[in-house]
Amino acid sequence: MDINELLKLSIRSLVANKLRSFLTTLGIVIGVFAIILLVSIASGLQTYITNQIQGFGSNLIFVIPGRIGGARTPGGVVVNKLKIEDAKNIQIELKNLANVAPVVQQLTTVKYKNKRNEGTSILGTTSNYTKTVKNAVIEHGTYFTQSQEQSGAKVAAIGKTLQDNLFSQEDPIGKRFFIGSNIYTVVGVLKKRGAIFGIDQDNTAVIPLSAAKRQFGINLVNAIYISANSETQIPLIKKEVNNVLLKHLTEDEFTIQTAESSLEIITNITNILSIALGGIAAISLLVGGIGVANIMLVSVTERTKEIGLRKALGARRGDILKQFLLEAVILSLSGGFIGIILGLAGSLILAKFLVSQVTVWSVFIAFIFSAGVGIIFGMAPAIRASKLSPIDALRYE
Repeated sequence: MDINELLKLSIRSLVANKLRSFLTTLGIVIGVFAIILLVSIASGLQTYITNQIQGFGSNLIFVIPGRIGGARTPGGVVVNKLKIEDAKNIQIELKNLANVAPVVQQLTTVKYKNKRNEGTSILGTTSNYTKTVKNAVIEHGTYFTQSQEQSGAKVAAIGKTLQDNLFSQEDPIGKRFFIGSNIYTVVGVLKKRGAIFGIDQDNTAVIPLSAAKRQFGINLVNAIYISANSETQIPLIKKEVNNVLLKHLTEDEFTIQTAESSLEIITNITNILSIALGGIAAISLLVGGIGVANIMLVSVTERTKEIGLRKALGARRGDILKQFLLEAVILSLSGGFIGIILGLAGSLILAKFLVSQVTVWSVFIAFIFSAGVGIIFGMAPAIRASKLSPIDALRYE
């Protein structure tokens, strides 16, 4: 029988049972939709984090408390033993090889007149901060100077979110506002940096390290940022920093990371996440395939007399096999196409609220899966239909 004739017969049979055909394809639609959407979230997250890390600069090295994958306290908490003096010793050791900027961080409430901003991140650091962290750029005004840092001047460079929430349309430069119970003067506004891991980097105020130390009574740093003057010097700098810190810390009490090594870790994690999410979504596609097989088996039973009549009129076993297999493939591919369209649309909508990025390979895999489901799960019903004896089929009640 001609393939065009088989196609017409298959479509006619599916259209005759619209509701059943729709419910059959629904499982495929959900599976394909889930694969594209979940993988797009993982892919978008990877791209977003990669851009954020690259924004810090390829020459960046940072020291954080504790060892990644190392020992923890019984409660799982990392004990911070990094001191401000460690950053000073590192800068002395590195001399002109790199810029060093220790950072202490506190969350507090800031106020201006009758406006309050809760949960503001206060970063205490040195005048080297904007030279060290490449995406910390002053857009308006100035950054605090080394003399202001040394004198403990109460000045601040604020982020865009803090500017909008406190000062609205006012020019914030020169304005005085409260950080906790202390009054600071705005000297600059940082360029917008966006959010990372759901944390708004623009809801921040950067103040001199000496002022932060005095206000918050702390001598421990959350991180030490080091910007190498040349990428070729990074291995040497890591070695020197390690030697300095090992003078009073153990290897489990600090971690030295580069932007490149952090990027590699993040890439590995997001790749595993993509595979895991894709696998979860594939399970729903598998369930959809079982639905296709089930409905096709029901269809074979319902159309037993039709099959017997067609065989009695000269239809070959291969013709029956092709028709039922074609019906299963049409159902699966229809569901696949609808699922791809919904997945693309869902990803675009999701991108307005979360990070989401559709990848070509996820669409390709979803399409191949949907076609494969039709062939694999449609094969058994098609073989069963093709093996029916015309005499037995015509006698079937």
